[in-house]
Amino acid sequence: MPSPETLARMKEIVGPKGFIDDAADMAPYLVERRDLYKGRAAAILRPASTAEVAGLMRIAYETGTPVVPQGGNTGLVGGGVPFESGEEIVLSLSRMNRIVALDAQNSTLTVEAGVTLAGAQAAAEDADRLFPLSLASEGSCQIGGNLATNAGGTAVLHYGNARDLVLGLEVVLADGRIWNGLRGLRKDNTGYDLKQVFLGSEGTLGVITTAVLKLFPRPRSIATAFVALRDADAAVKLLRLAEAETGGLVTGFELMPRIGIDFVVKHVPGAADPLSAPSPWYVLIELSSGSGGDALAETLEALLADAMGRDLIGDAAIAASGAQRAAFWALRENMSDVQKREGGSIKHDVSVPVSRVAEFIARATEAVEAALPGIRPVPFGHVGDGNIHFNLSQPPAMDRDAFLALWTPMNEIVHGIVRDLGGSISAEHGIGRMKRDEIAATKSPVEMELMRTLKRALDPKGILNPGKVVTVV
Repeated sequence: MPSPETLARMKEIVGPKGFIDDAADMAPYLVERRDLYKGRAAAILRPASTAEVAGLMRIAYETGTPVVPQGGNTGLVGGGVPFESGEEIVLSLSRMNRIVALDAQNSTLTVEAGVTLAGAQAAAEDADRLFPLSLASEGSCQIGGNLATNAGGTAVLHYGNARDLVLGLEVVLADGRIWNGLRGLRKDNTGYDLKQVFLGSEGTLGVITTAVLKLFPRPRSIATAFVALRDADAAVKLLRLAEAETGGLVTGFELMPRIGIDFVVKHVPGAADPLSAPSPWYVLIELSSGSGGDALAETLEALLADAMGRDLIGDAAIAASGAQRAAFWALRENMSDVQKREGGSIKHDVSVPVSRVAEFIARATEAVEAALPGIRPVPFGHVGDGNIHFNLSQPPAMDRDAFLALWTPMNEIVHGIVRDLGGSISAEHGIGRMKRDEIAATKSPVEMELMRTLKRALDPKGILNPGKVVTVV
């Protein structure tokens, strides 16, 4: 537990506005979004600059005070909240929310870690550029957290994960030193790519304070369709056909099951099924182009006609307006949250090779239904990059707590199939504390030791987000 003297020294650095120790005011920082993890902390520290972060880390390093870096606290694996001991401090980057620089000619945006994803998107749009990372939580998640967890989202198929959208970083190390790697270079072959060490490290190796982000040309036209399919295998075939026929214009390709659409329509006011007849599966497909006019819509229409002729799809609706496009996307984006209205939900964020997505869904569905008759699988997600959110809703008549008590057995079933298919048990949500002990089953002893070596080298006292991602003994 930090001593009163240590906390007083930290408070002096951040000032009264940056120091929270009142229980009620601390509460929002201590609970994970799904309420799976509820921790305690000695204090919440909210620095307003990189210099203040460095000062806090120097004191933490000197005193051995454990620190939990936190962004918008929208994580889903317990990585951004403290443990229950109350010995840690939470380092919230929310006050560091400045747009530092925008270089339209270089297509780069430099932002502090506390800038929200929506804020970064808006800054890029103001310069007629695109920052393509897009998540359902983009109004509240922050860039620092996005990069620390290597967030994925709906545009990975075309633009890549968060780590692919970064050119430079500024990071405060465990001992308070500052690494300034804020370079806007697309080619730099001078040694190790240090930024990649910190991207996806979940605050266990350093605290990301500022980032140089890649921007892209804004699409001049977008065409979106909501498509009915008979099975998940048809979705993969449709994806490959779309890529071949559009010349790389596919920027979104989201798979959804009928049960997921039913949940959204049932629980979200104004939500409606875009098609007249139900189908077992659906895909939301979006094309984007730098050219204006009607050519893209014609390309999409031709693609759907060809797919229908090949018996890949049964029906489709093309968005005729921005409002209709938004309505299509709302069906997908609400799919996870509405499961709360149906009782307990056991989540899986996994990836497999795209060619094996259909096999994974079929095998995992059969296995969980055999283990618990009446369970309601809701597999959906970014089929274009093999990332499926294989969520399980409880049987309607089952007690919620009794169902959630099956979280670990259901994980073992699903993750066992993922491993058998050469996949990953965490596609975009990270490891945190939820999957920390399980990653050893998917990584070789050499990989695990390399991770531990990095942790020991960069955080020798083990004060950065201890107990998350990897343990060092």
